[in-house]
Amino acid sequence: MSQDKNQEIPSSAQENTHEINELNQAAEASDPSNVPLTPEEIILALEAQIKEFQDQFLRAKAEVENARRRSMEDVAKAHKFAIEGFAENLLPVLDSLNAALTDSGADSAKMKEGIELTLKQLVSALEKGRVLEINPVGEKFDPHRHQAIAMVPHEQEANTVVTVLQKGYLIEDRVLRPALVTVSQPK
Repeated sequence: MSQDKNQEIPSSAQENTHEINELNQAAEASDPSNVPLTPEEIILALEAQIKEFQDQFLRAKAEVENARRRSMEDVAKAHKFAIEGFAENLLPVLDSLNAALTDSGADSAKMKEGIELTLKQLVSALEKGRVLEINPVGEKFDPHRHQAIAMVPHEQEANTVVTVLQKGYLIEDRVLRPALVTVSQPK
């Protein structure tokens, strides 16, 4: 008859009873002088544990949100100030051009020398900013790095760059501006 009563108890109630017994056994094992916990005390302990877990979850969630926000701010600052180093390299070029404009001398040789020095400063500033020149004379035509303007008869092998009309530029391996070129025709 007692077996029939156990079968009438729903399985979830049996599981809860089993958990309560386990909690009582754990409490007795940790402190034998403790009296077995009542179901109300167990519920209160479990509610306190749930509250603690919720608090830990909310703290972890807040930490993740703060880290995400900080990283977004860092990325925004990196985008905003990424050009700062490049601009610092261009300032001496700007100073040289301003000095050339204020010079009232009429000596064309000095003017040409000043322009050449300013051009060297500009090329140096571009190289520091990892902007490299594409000057493909004699190279095989590459449509990813060159833009053909015309095909001309030439003694070179077909599809070889004959002249560069406008230099191209790369930033690292990415084409900033393709070189405008003329290409040799097939014979």
